[in-house]
Amino acid sequence: MGKYTREMSIQLLIDKKKRLEEAGENRFPQRSDFSDEEVCAVKAFLGPWPRALEAAGIKEVRNDDRKRLNSEKRIRAKRRRTEAKKVQKQAEKNTTKGEQ
Repeated sequence: MGKYTREMSIQLLIDKKKRLEEAGENRFPQRSDFSDEEVCAVKAFLGPWPRALEAAGIKEVRNDDRKRLNSEKRIRAKRRRTEAKKVQKQAEKNTTKGEQ
C-alpha cells in the first residue's frame, strides 16, 4: 500500500472491525488479520496493539488507576513482609533468651 499515516492506520483497524462484525465474528482485530507492513504502520503510529485499538475507538480505554492500585498493592505487601520479619526476629530473640 505504500506510505501510511496515523489516520490510515486507524481506518485500517476500524474497517477490519466492521468486516469482522459483518462476518458474525465478535472479536477485536488481531495482528494476524493484517499484513506485516500494516501491523508495523499501526504500531508505529499508535503504539502497542491494545493502545492502537483504544486509539481507533474499538476497545475501551484502559483505566490508568491500575498503576496506582498496583503501587498500593506493592506497598501493602512490603509492609506485611517487614512486619513478618519483625515478628520473626522478636520470636528468635525470645527463644534465645529462654535457652540461656
